[in-house]
Amino acid sequence: MSAREQMLRRIRAALADVPAAERPEDVPVPRDYAHPRAASAPGTANAAGTAASTADTADARRRSAATVELFHERVADYRAVVDRVRPDGLTAAIVRALAGARRVAVPAGLPADWLAAAEQAVARAGGQVLRDTSEAPLSVPGLDAVDAVLTGAAVGVAETGTIVLDGGPACGRRALTLVPDVHVCVIPAGDVVAGVPAAIARLRPDQPLTWISGPSATSDIELERVEGVHGPRTLHVIVIDEGPAAPGAPEELRP
Repeated sequence: MSAREQMLRRIRAALADVPAAERPEDVPVPRDYAHPRAASAPGTANAAGTAASTADTADARRRSAATVELFHERVADYRAVVDRVRPDGLTAAIVRALAGARRVAVPAGLPADWLAAAEQAVARAGGQVLRDTSEAPLSVPGLDAVDAVLTGAAVGVAETGTIVLDGGPACGRRALTLVPDVHVCVIPAGDVVAGVPAAIARLRPDQPLTWISGPSATSDIELERVEGVHGPRTLHVIVIDEGPAAPGAPEELRP
């Protein structure tokens, strides 16, 4: 028996008890199977309820810190550069990430302080920041001449080390992050979730979603890893971490 025949036999066996008139849309599929347990509502009337609420809040903070830490590890596993900084260290982190870039592209809705940091970085190299807008989008040759692109992200997935761009004002159109050789992406720690189901719950399915796990890489030819073939050769993720610094955290995360 071939592998194909074995697979079909298993499928038929699994569907043997399904009524012939049943349609896929007739059976609801639960989508909360991987979501973390929700914390109890604050402000309960009795002392026990208050203590439980406090414990839930502390537990939620620990889970959040662990999620960001896992995200950091998984993104780094893909050979991407990861920085975790306090809000007051973001400008310096962006300037470091864009060091040496003379032409930096940004989406139209990039936050003003991120844009100012990009302008500060290119000023040191005597370059310029190019804004990609719907009214005046950068051409393909124009994008090809760009050294780096700076964007935000809609959500980050800790389990897979993935950043998701949704084409929004801070993310920009898909071509903006696929042509330049360096992609610097800024994401607040609050936008990092544990798994894919939680990420999907935050996203709109009618938006152009780009899921990025590390820099562009392929091993199609003789199993040798080659980077930069289908997108940026370098991915630099900057996480804005506003939570308490964990033991052993980098110096820039300590108060």
